[in-house]
Amino acid sequence: MSAGTALTPILHVDMDAFYASVMTRDRPDLQDVPVIVGGGYRGVVLSANYLARRSGVRSALPMTRARRLCPEAVVVAPDYPTFETVSASVRENFRQVTPLVEVLSLDEAFLDVRGAGRRLGDPVEIAERLRSTIHDEQGITCSVGVAASVSVAKLASRRAKPDGVVVVPPDAITSFLHPLDVGELWGVGEKTQAMLHRLGLITVGDVAHTPVRTLQRALGDHLGRHLHELAWGVDRRVVSARNVGVFGGGDPDKSMGAQETFGRDTDDREVVLREVLRLAARVTTRMRVAGVAGRTVALTVRFADFTTITRSRTRAEATDVTQEVYATATELYDALGLQRARIRLVGVRVEGLVPRSSVHRQLVLGEPEHGWSDADRAVDRAVGRFGKAAVQPASLL
Repeated sequence: MSAGTALTPILHVDMDAFYASVMTRDRPDLQDVPVIVGGGYRGVVLSANYLARRSGVRSALPMTRARRLCPEAVVVAPDYPTFETVSASVRENFRQVTPLVEVLSLDEAFLDVRGAGRRLGDPVEIAERLRSTIHDEQGITCSVGVAASVSVAKLASRRAKPDGVVVVPPDAITSFLHPLDVGELWGVGEKTQAMLHRLGLITVGDVAHTPVRTLQRALGDHLGRHLHELAWGVDRRVVSARNVGVFGGGDPDKSMGAQETFGRDTDDREVVLREVLRLAARVTTRMRVAGVAGRTVALTVRFADFTTITRSRTRAEATDVTQEVYATATELYDALGLQRARIRLVGVRVEGLVPRSSVHRQLVLGEPEHGWSDADRAVDRAVGRFGKAAVQPASLL
């Protein structure tokens, strides 16, 4: 490892339009058209490919507005079990490089590779190796920022998009940072950016050359000093090995859930429970991938007037079985006693997650040797090999 690259041991790996890339990787017909991944006509945009982004489509945008911005876009529904499966495989690629992996979300992570040099080469070689492996195994691309600190590496990966590597050596940190807008600094949100702009601080260089006391008077002692340090590339954070749950965040999730907005409000029990089954299958599939089970099943119902209620029930034993979660959710729905109430959205969540290996199921006299749990795992294997349409409940066909 050369002296220069040895001083840039932090990698920020960020998948390129992750959700859209996963949904289109096996669809040749979608490779050259704008694609939006979202939850139905009245939902929001989860992701968009780069062709759609050129029209202004971005994550969290209302789907109706996204369609107006890019009417020629193809809208596809998200496949959460596949997202988690791909993400888990990518995380395994990271951990084959270094144990120091800090997962930020399903599609990005920091890696500290200072201990991998003798085995795998310098950080740039490791970055290229990861990009090649992920593309070969998963059929998607990623961008990598390489730097001496986590904040600069994250900014570098943004500059590397799509499908590239950007290295920021220590002697180039200020020339890289100072031309950027202050909004690019990690931790600067829209309100802080607007406040800094009102003060005439437009670029990171402006912040760097403003006295610390001036920044502290405007932003507070901690934030003022913190932004001044970041503007000079000073970042004391280290990569902390940790995993992440399905929905991002810090420690593994204590719950997993999914919800869906109906294309039209409905009071049809059969329609609602069909969606409850679909959501229960989605959630429990992700639980099995993550190796967890839970005792508490929660059902969320949002009515046409946007009133939302949630009911939950705790089972005697933790489960990751689709039919058991569905049965409990159905009981919760029927207990609401809804007659002609029109429903806009329904959601299913399993809470109190624990490692599946710690759950010891009580055997019941006369119970078949092979039950729903075995069936679920057989379905998982079939779907993993032949695709999600290979096997599914008849009522969902």
